[in-house]
Amino acid sequence: MAIRILIADDHSMVRKGIRTLLEDETDLQIVGEAADGDEALELLPQLHPDVLLLDITMPRLSGIEVSRMTAQQFPQVKVLIFSMHNHPDYILSAVQYGASGYLLKDTDDEEILQAIRTVAAGDLYYPPSASSVIIKQLVLAKPKARVEVTTNASIWNKLTSREAQVLGCLTEGLSNQEIARRFDTSPNTVANQRASILRKANVKNTAELISLALKEPPGA
Repeated sequence: MAIRILIADDHSMVRKGIRTLLEDETDLQIVGEAADGDEALELLPQLHPDVLLLDITMPRLSGIEVSRMTAQQFPQVKVLIFSMHNHPDYILSAVQYGASGYLLKDTDDEEILQAIRTVAAGDLYYPPSASSVIIKQLVLAKPKARVEVTTNASIWNKLTSREAQVLGCLTEGLSNQEIARRFDTSPNTVANQRASILRKANVKNTAELISLALKEPPGA
């Protein structure tokens, strides 16, 4: 079944360019377009997309606000931010409010396709430039936040040896498929291990899990 995509961008030329890129991909289907944030939210329950390809700076509701509301109201929809902004505040806000990925508008076509397929499969997609911003913010987190995290038993101590290896790979930004290749196993097995780690960590998503793991390294 094709991945259903809703494009939300206030520039018609951007929407046209994305449509041109995706129209020959048999596993991808554009089900609609929105020119602002309010329209995007109106179309979500009508079109049931798998992925919302979302600009940040739009009239009426911003992309960050749309991402937050989508995560709350339509958690099955994966949000992929597609923005011209490379500022850390935008990237960190996207993570905070539930986006599964972040791309810049000068990204090449192959990476756009890869990002859409990755988030549709339930993985995160943050290219190195965005990942470095996220990791730097976590490393430089206030000491108070670190104390709050470490008052509970370490997440690393709750995991099996293989789950700890998988968590280490997740902090490196590897996808389920990449982890499966590293350990010569199936992506489904990795997905099950990942779900187990999320339950043991008592967090809602992989972004929160990585934040916890980086604040609380093995042996802490």
